[in-house]
Amino acid sequence: MNLQEGLKRDSKGLIPAYGGVLKELFVRDEKLKSDLMTKVSHKHECSERNACDVELLMVGAFSPLDGFMNQKDYESVIKNHRDTKGLLFGLPIVLDTNNEEINEGETILLTYKDKQLAVFEVNSKWEPDKSLEAKFCYGTASLEHPAVKMIFNERGKFYLGGKLYGFELPTRDFPCKTPKEVRSSLPANYDVVAFQCRNPIHRAHYELFTNALESDNVSSDSVVLVHPTCGPTQQDDIPGKIRYLTYKKLEEEISNQKIKWAFLPYSMHMAGPREALQHMIIRRNYGCTHFIIGRDMAGCKSSSTGEDFYGPYDAQNFANKFASELMMQTVPSKNLVYTKEKGYITAEEAKNKNYQIMKLSGTEFRKKLRNGDSIPEWFAFKSVVDVLRKS
Repeated sequence: MNLQEGLKRDSKGLIPAYGGVLKELFVRDEKLKSDLMTKVSHKHECSERNACDVELLMVGAFSPLDGFMNQKDYESVIKNHRDTKGLLFGLPIVLDTNNEEINEGETILLTYKDKQLAVFEVNSKWEPDKSLEAKFCYGTASLEHPAVKMIFNERGKFYLGGKLYGFELPTRDFPCKTPKEVRSSLPANYDVVAFQCRNPIHRAHYELFTNALESDNVSSDSVVLVHPTCGPTQQDDIPGKIRYLTYKKLEEEISNQKIKWAFLPYSMHMAGPREALQHMIIRRNYGCTHFIIGRDMAGCKSSSTGEDFYGPYDAQNFANKFASELMMQTVPSKNLVYTKEKGYITAEEAKNKNYQIMKLSGTEFRKKLRNGDSIPEWFAFKSVVDVLRKS
């Protein structure tokens, strides 16, 4: 294995969850469920983003958390990307509400689309300084950043923290394996390379994550976990259900024992460096030892100027600072281009050999998609294009 020396595997030969133990929050005991329900004083209908966080807490993807962060941990995370115990978190995990009647010490029932997700014991309620949260987490207070716009315009006035007792998972259009289920599918004592994306997978993505298995810091008998997020993202992104359909089509089409597939009910914040750290922690909980970080990962552009909020390597550089502490390794994505002469190769090789580079921008791709024009198969899988056109 090509992991850091001293990494202790768990009993199944996998990297342990962050904090040492995968912390699932499901309540199996019916009497305990009944007792908890008798204490409920309020119901809170979750937003789609809330429901994603509740689900990830319940399944242990946010291990070692046992609920939403309290005010002290929230403030510590936004300023220092660590909670008060020193544990790393890229972004705070909090529940928001406009309900002024909910008080500390009360128990509330969290619901989502006719599902009783969880019971939540509130031990902390506060009115956050959202400008400060925006500055530290997203590096800007501009409403042209999609997550800054979200916390000011979508999130409620108050944040809540406390212990969570999970009852049932949301019903989704895209089935998401839990960390325990993903871990059960991974081979023991292998390097597991995580590939995160929020868009349909095109040829360049496929070349990227298959090439990652040949990286210098990845062992020869490694596997890749293709683990796209299917929750809410930017407003102009393709909806999660449609993205999921493209992923499923590729999973059926690509037969490769070294490629594993799963889907993540995560709500994107487009937080660049901070989000890269958050994704690494989550993927460790799913059993991954390595994490691919591309140029401008989880980045976004100003809605008015079109300028990037983060530099192309900000996420890579930030994540690299904490990789060793997380007992993981980052895998920088190669800058691959398609050439007429040799197919996909690095941009450096193409330049050195003066090969002709073929290009198709995202804008041009969407235009061709809408107009029914032919889309070259070197750019996109035909099956993915078919799903997008039908949808």
